[in-house]
This record gives sequence, structure tokens and C-alpha cells, in this order.
Amino acid sequence: MATTRFIVRPLVGTALAIALAAPPLPALAQETPAARPATEQVIVPQVERREIKRPRFASKDIALGVYGGTYATQNFGAAAVTGLRLGYHITEDVFVDATYGRSKVSDEDFRQVLPGGIFVQRSQTLSYYALSAGWNLLPGEVFFGSSGARATQGYIVGGVGSTSFAGRKNQTFHLGFGLRLMLWDQFALQADVRDHIFSTDLLGRRQSTQNLEVTAGLTFYF
Repeated sequence: MATTRFIVRPLVGTALAIALAAPPLPALAQETPAARPATEQVIVPQVERREIKRPRFASKDIALGVYGGTYATQNFGAAAVTGLRLGYHITEDVFVDATYGRSKVSDEDFRQVLPGGIFVQRSQTLSYYALSAGWNLLPGEVFFGSSGARATQGYIVGGVGSTSFAGRKNQTFHLGFGLRLMLWDQFALQADVRDHIFSTDLLGRRQSTQNLEVTAGLTFYF
């Protein structure tokens, strides 16, 4: 019986030679995250823009208030005083205000020594107006219980004005300090201590007087 032989080695060698002689296949381009530009936007949103009307909030820079307290006129004692206040906050730290106040001054103590007293009548009206510049320098908070707090602000003021007293008008300078307690967005309690300084000659010689005023009031912001 004849034997059939298969020739394998020459065929394998031929295939290997053809593979080595063929040019190499191009490498597949693989994109890596580092190759992508950093500014390239991957997802472009398709959002339709719409016009938005911005709300207008009240600036609340103007303050209008009333106050009351005591006014101690040097040499004539203390009496009640009432007044009006109008202010404007230029910035968060700087403000200006104008005040007008009225009080009664009596010479009753002098009438016990001098029969005619100092005034034509036993009491005279004292009125003043003042223009002030102030500086807010001590912002803080006051807590009411465990869940409520109100903003506070300490300030100093100074300015000039005029005081009408016993038929005379006297140029006046004043210095003082105060504390503001915000009750709500538009209302505040305000307490002031101011020293009104002016010259007078009611007692026979001209002298500079120190007239201390202590007041408290309610202020409305708009």
C-alpha cells in the first residue's frame, strides 16, 4: 500500500516569509483625555434665553424720626424736649441728619433770690436746629431669647446749628454718640446723647455753656 506524505514545513515557512515581507498595518488612533483641549466644551446645551426683569428694591437710605427726652440747660436745670429728625445715609458708614427740637426753660430757682427773676416770664421756650455728620463704627447684634436677633449700630455725631433762647439766637456746636436698634427692615429705635455748646450773657457776662441732651425715639427708613 502506498504511503501519502504531507509537506507541512515548506508551507509554514512560506507563510512566515510572506508575513514578514508585508508592510505593517497602521496603528489605530486612540484618543486619550489628555489629547483633548482643556477649553473644548463636550456638551453644548440648547437653552433658549429669556429676558429677566430685575426686581427693584427700596434703598432705604432716608430716615425720618421723632424723639423725646430731657434737655439740661446750664444754670437753669433740665426739662422735657421733643423733636424731629431727618437723615440720609450716604454709605454704610457715613450719614448726615438734620434735627429740630423744643424745650421749656424756667428761672424759678433764681426767683427765690431775685424778685424779678432772669426772664420776663417764669419760663421761656428754647428751640434749636442742628445739622450733623455721623459715622457708624460699632455694628453688632442683640439677641432676644434663643432664636431672635436684631442688628445694632453705634455711632458718633458732630455738627453745627443755632439755638433760640430768651429772645436770642446763638450759634451752636454739638458733639455726641448714639445707638441704633433695628426692629424690622424699616423701623429702628434710636438713642442719642448730645452736648449742645453755645455762648450766652443772660447772667451778666458772656460764657460758654454745656447743655446736655439725652433722647430716644423711633425712626422710619424709606
